[in-house]
Amino acid sequence: MTAADAASVALAGGTLRFTGALRRDAVAALWARLPAALDGVHRIDLTAVDGIDSAGLALVSRVAERCAADVAIDGRPPGFDDLRTAYRLGADLGFVRD
Repeated sequence: MTAADAASVALAGGTLRFTGALRRDAVAALWARLPAALDGVHRIDLTAVDGIDSAGLALVSRVAERCAADVAIDGRPPGFDDLRTAYRLGADLGFVRD
């Protein structure tokens, strides 16, 4: 099983749930599995994500931007906070200006 096969995304109610490793080799497949409309999503669940790289963070950040205002992001997979800080992203994954 490849990383792309192991990573998944599912929408249930207002929650978009990611599982597996959100890494570069899985991101393209995840983009294709995302629903076209995300404005009804109020929560992004990362609690079942076991790792993330910069491509995965970019995916989640863009998804958060497309969701409803004040989307909650639950879970902090290994590497998430370090990458978020390095790319100057706030808790909502939006860019933080000085």
